[in-house]
Amino acid sequence: MAWQQTYERWNQYEELEPYLRTELDEMAQNETTLEEAFYKTLEFGTGGMRGEIGPGANRMNVYTIRKAAQGFADFISASGEEAKRHGVVIAHDPRHYSPEFALEAARTFASNGIKTYLFPSLRATPELSFAVRHLGAFGGVVITASHNPPEYNGFKVYGADGGQLPPAEADELVSYVNAIEDELSIPVQDEATLRADGTLVTVDESVDAAYMEALQAIRIHKDVPTDALKIVFSPLHGTGRRPIMEGLKAYGFDHVTIVEEQAEPDGAFPTVSSPNPEERAAFRLAMEYGDRVSADLLMATDPDGDRVGFTVRDRDGEWFVLTGNQTGALLMDYILSQKVETGTLPANGFVAKTIVTSELGAAIAKAYGVHLENTLTGFKFIGEKIKQYEESGEYEFLFGYEESYGYLIGDFCRDKDAVQACVLGAEMAAFHKQQGRTLYDALQAIYEKYGFYEESLQSMTLKGKAGLEQIGRMMESFRANPPQEVAGYEVVRFEDYKLQVATDLRQNTTEDIDLPSSNVLKFVFEDGSWFCLRPSGTEPKIKFYFSVHADSAEMTTAKREAIERDVMKQAKAID
Repeated sequence: MAWQQTYERWNQYEELEPYLRTELDEMAQNETTLEEAFYKTLEFGTGGMRGEIGPGANRMNVYTIRKAAQGFADFISASGEEAKRHGVVIAHDPRHYSPEFALEAARTFASNGIKTYLFPSLRATPELSFAVRHLGAFGGVVITASHNPPEYNGFKVYGADGGQLPPAEADELVSYVNAIEDELSIPVQDEATLRADGTLVTVDESVDAAYMEALQAIRIHKDVPTDALKIVFSPLHGTGRRPIMEGLKAYGFDHVTIVEEQAEPDGAFPTVSSPNPEERAAFRLAMEYGDRVSADLLMATDPDGDRVGFTVRDRDGEWFVLTGNQTGALLMDYILSQKVETGTLPANGFVAKTIVTSELGAAIAKAYGVHLENTLTGFKFIGEKIKQYEESGEYEFLFGYEESYGYLIGDFCRDKDAVQACVLGAEMAAFHKQQGRTLYDALQAIYEKYGFYEESLQSMTLKGKAGLEQIGRMMESFRANPPQEVAGYEVVRFEDYKLQVATDLRQNTTEDIDLPSSNVLKFVFEDGSWFCLRPSGTEPKIKFYFSVHADSAEMTTAKREAIERDVMKQAKAID
């Protein structure tokens, strides 16, 4: 169907929400904008969907929300009446239209006779993951677009274990969503009727209390002095304020200063260009607060409260923004070393990281004799491994992380959890301070022990239909003609996760990759350093990951910069 036909279907729909009608009429003056909104249906992928807010089949609005929810409802209904009775839990972040989208999803599920639990106000994504498990629900949904710009929102899906759906189930769900041809004609009952018959209910405060109680289980040292550590925290206008401030207080941290300008939920994110704790700019106000109160540790969480960034003092007293890889290494080393110290490290423990995460984690795990799982990018694959080993009893979960600032310590959630990371990160900082070290000192000690590792991420944002096509050409160019050498360093191994084949470029031999198919390319050098290409699943971007190691910090930086320059030059040369 041509996009013009889809547009006409929308334009002729008499019951279109008035605000969407106004926006649609304005869009009609610009054919390029109109085509972008209608040239395809908003893609529902294996984790859900995410897109710009506005009218159109390729935009986030009440009608595309209903389509996604109806597809999930059909998926649940196909699993039987018991699945419908167990139902679905819905939460939302502070983004524009998040409360409205959450209610539309709830009305859609409940209209299908599915028990629906709706949080009364915004909640962090990890609490949604917890609530699905705690309430024994069949699944869950959170309305969020994580750290995307303010014009975005999304619909993120969870299974009964509290994790995002594994590939087979996700593909089945996608087929149900894609089978719905007309998002404008999905019938939903009014909220009052659904509440009156008990199909739609509000999640009560007992779930909040149970989640906060579960946080206590991840503590390692309950006697670490907390009064000496000074913390500055920013929720970056998101969901993190309540759970993290309460969690830190429960751990005994009283010297916590919140960044007032960023404390209240606000979907416009007015004080930052991007509400992304991966970016140094997001810490600007926190650093000013930190200087005023002589803080030891700065924390900033993304809008839905599942990712967190830490900033610490370096040896000159300046602010040093830790990368996700560095924070992950610090947390892993702290957890494993202190479990050894307290005699609580299980003989069959395992940790997990993604294939684009630093190999420093692998080195730490090996030193403690702990099994390491490498998974595809996306925390759902870590959650899948937790479930697999929980059922088999082969390994006991200890820690999971990814380079993009996501960490999980206690498996009462099955997705990354910034609340857990903040409370245990504070304990870790207090422990090291008791030993006369900063977290920066602790990081340098890890490098001295395991070698110097450095990572970086470059992204190219390419919006719209033309951008999507250009990203495709870049991936196919690197796939069809893998570089044999980069910046004078020989590439010895090429891993194509889409074809699930790894090639030894010296021996010209291949082996299978025992992971689900994913559009990721990885190029490995002789010493184990690597770079990786991956189109983002949630943003109009192609991402280039770099990870190198050497015997000194200076050598590592020089090597990483040379490889990065050469790869990006090759990528930009692809038309």
